[in-house]
Amino acid sequence: MAKFLSELKVKCCQENENLWELTDDLNYESDMVGVVHIGAGFMCDMASTRHIPLVSLIWGSRAHREGVLHDYLYRINSVPVVSFAMANAVFIEAMESRDKSFWVRYPMFWGVWLGGYFSYHKKTVEWKPSDKASCDPPDPTDSELVKI
Repeated sequence: MAKFLSELKVKCCQENENLWELTDDLNYESDMVGVVHIGAGFMCDMASTRHIPLVSLIWGSRAHREGVLHDYLYRINSVPVVSFAMANAVFIEAMESRDKSFWVRYPMFWGVWLGGYFSYHKKTVEWKPSDKASCDPPDPTDSELVKI
């Protein structure tokens, strides 16, 4: 039976509030692809519904764990590496495993199917928004931040 084996623990990125960083590992056991281990430090935008105003109002904040899992499986070097169709199938499987209603599962599934095509296999698991970006608050003693 598919299920999450750990809780979702994240922190919001200071530089980009649309990005989240795992502060602890997230593990999911899939009936289709086996155990998926997502390591702490992984950065993603969870479910991307907040980018579309009406969609965000209806489906936003409905599938955080599932969105992290889906973002991970879309990465070039996820373990396991899966097809576009399989990543989307695991997304809906994960929503079903957490008893998301039909009215949440299927619109979100079709949303990632239609909107996710252009982001599939575009980033690595280790992707960060930039070399200097961090999800930790800036250090006020950092010489780059001190204004004279």
